[in-house]
Order: sequence, then C-alpha cells, then structure tokens
Amino acid sequence: MTSRTPATGSRKAPVRNQPGRLRGIDAARGLALLGMMATHLLPTFESNATLTPTWIGLTFSGRAAALFAVLAGVGLALSTGKQQPLAGSELAKARRGVALRAVVIAAVGLTLGGLDVNVAVILVHYAVLFLCVLPFLCMGVRSLCSWAAGWVLASPVLAYLLRPWLLAAEPPLTLGHNPRWEDLGTPDRLLGDLFLTGYYPVVQWLAYLLVGLAIGRLALAKAIVPVLLLLGGTVVAVVAKTIGVAAMEDWGGLAALEKALNAPGYPLGNVLQVNLAGLTQEGSWWWLASAAPHSGTSLDLLHTSGVAAAVIGACLLLERLAEWIDLDLLLPLRGPGAMTLTLYTAHVWVLSTFYLKPLPAGWTEGGMYFAHAAAAITLGVVFARLSWRGPLEWLGHAAAGLGRGVLPWAATGASR
Repeated sequence: MTSRTPATGSRKAPVRNQPGRLRGIDAARGLALLGMMATHLLPTFESNATLTPTWIGLTFSGRAAALFAVLAGVGLALSTGKQQPLAGSELAKARRGVALRAVVIAAVGLTLGGLDVNVAVILVHYAVLFLCVLPFLCMGVRSLCSWAAGWVLASPVLAYLLRPWLLAAEPPLTLGHNPRWEDLGTPDRLLGDLFLTGYYPVVQWLAYLLVGLAIGRLALAKAIVPVLLLLGGTVVAVVAKTIGVAAMEDWGGLAALEKALNAPGYPLGNVLQVNLAGLTQEGSWWWLASAAPHSGTSLDLLHTSGVAAAVIGACLLLERLAEWIDLDLLLPLRGPGAMTLTLYTAHVWVLSTFYLKPLPAGWTEGGMYFAHAAAAITLGVVFARLSWRGPLEWLGHAAAGLGRGVLPWAATGASR
C-alpha cells in the first residue's frame, strides 16, 4: 500500500487508497490477526476445573478465525475481477496463480506444523481451501450466495454423517496434531484430518470462503454496501446465536447432549460457549442445533459469517470516515493486516520458543499478548509506510504472478 503523497507547502495530503486496494479490508485482516493472537495467548477459560469462560473466549473464540477465512474469500474476489468475475484465459491464469499461492501457504503451514506449540495452525487448511474454491472464482454474486447458503446448510450434515466413519477407521483418520511434512507419508490420515476431523474442517469451512467471495463481488466502494454488510451481518449473527442458545437451554438440546456425552459433571454448557473443537460430536442430532464456536454447525457458520460481514462493513465505513476527515485512522490495523502471513508465522514461531516453559520473570499472559500485538502493529505500520510487502507476502505474490505468467523480478522493486 502506498504511503501518503508528500504535501506541498503546509497543506496535508489527503488519505487515498492505492488503486484497487481497500484499506478497510486490510484493517479487518488486522483485527482478525489480533483476535487470533488473543485466543492463543490469553486464557479462554478461567480454570481447567470449572471451565468458566473468560471474556476473551466469549468474544474472540471462533469469530477471529472465521473472519480470517471470510476475508480470504474477499481477497480472492478482489484479485479476480471484483464485481465482474474473470473469464476465459484470464480466469485460467488467475486460477493457476491462486493454486501456486496455495502451495506457498501450505509449505509455510507444514513447516510450522513441525514446531512444538499449543496452537492449532490454520495455514495448511487455508491453502486447501484456496484450492477447493477455484471452481467458484468464475461466479457472480447471485450464484455465490446460492452456493454459500446451500453449503452452510448441507456441509454440517455431511460432516456429521461422515466423521464417525473416519474416526472408526484403524488407525483413525485424524492427526491429533498440526499437519507437518511427515504427514504427507500418510495421505489418508492427512486428508481425513484436513477435510473432516481436524480443527478447521475444510468441508464446513469452505462456506466461509464462499461467503467472502460473495462479499468481494459486491460494489464495496459504494457507500450503501458497507452499511448493509454491517446491519445485515449483525442481524444474521444475532438471530443465529439466539436460535442456538434457545435450542440448547429452552428446547432440551443441552440435556440431550449431556446424555449422549455420558460424562457426569462435565461442564458442557460452558464449553458450548467457547470452543467445541475438542469434543467428538456424535450420538445425537442435537449437536447440529448448537451455535457453539468451532462446532461447524449451520448456526455456527451463520453466526460467525454474520460477525465477519459486520466487521468488514464497519471497517469499510471507518475507511470512508478516514478519507473524509483526512486522517489515516486505520493504519494501526491495516498495516499488520497487509502482511498477516508473515506476522502470523512469526507469532507461532515465537510461541514455540516458550512451549512448556515458564514465562520470563515479571511477564504475564496479558503482557505477552500486548508484546505480540505491539510488535505486529509496529512492523505493519513500518512496512505500510515504506510501501513494502511482508517477506512471505512477497513470496506468495511472486508465486501467484508466475501462475499468471508474470516473472517476479519483472515487478518494480518490492512495492505493493
């Protein structure tokens, strides 16, 4: 992203976007990154005994990662024609570029998977999602909305039916750890984990990229569109969560799931508020009525997609406000948001250096989070001001360029 144009005399230069780039989208990515860091570094439950949710767990769990995925779809739409999807040879080039970029992301993810770290690394799943969404890059808003709605409704049912079969295999088709290079030697377990049994199951998470593609195909530069995203996303999120809570607390869902779980004393009600990823959801169709974070149900997908749409709308409105008052309000978010792959990778690597070790003297979990967040914001602002890409962003951009038939060294410098 270009820095602000030097002013002439004492007059300030107006805040302007680089052509074709929306600062509000970068800012939303920055929020997603900071939210994911919060769930990695700060406790989402008060204690292992009671599993009482913290405000971090109630606020960010499930939502930050979903926002990250929806924004992936938005970015793909913006790079493949915006409101007018590419076609013909240009579409073929774009698909090759996305595929090669996915290879870079997967390589980074597999490398991070070899680290000892208590974080569910999203990058390999993210790369597979890029490959799975390739057939949809030619579609317009209406087709994408239809596919997204169908996927939100059908994929959780498909996952519920197939997941027990994969887990019953010998050995179970799940990894139990982050995907790493060694797992390429057991492709059945790797694919089972990536698509259905892992932390970010691609079968359901493809819905997020379809939602993002649909949002990215809208005329995001028009003033009314961010407002509709904010209002519509908020309504969808509230309605989905309300139905999920009613299903569990008022319609008998929680009691049925406690019976299916058969674990007396286990605080399932608390877990449903924060993270359901650690539980095997089988034995009762009531699992599909939950809106719990990381449950992958239709209500969960609707709620988190609605939150993502609302956040994107709010960030785009802030972008317009920043241009109106001639002040780069979004710089602390859009800077890190433009280099999330580099910063996420560095964040996970730093976490691995503290794995199973006590925090340095005088440090707290909150202090560690603010250190990571401050470092991300500082680096992001510096790179944004210098109009530099992050190192891994440059690599991904170069790979995408090769897919389109553009040699990376043909670009001018390292600018965006």
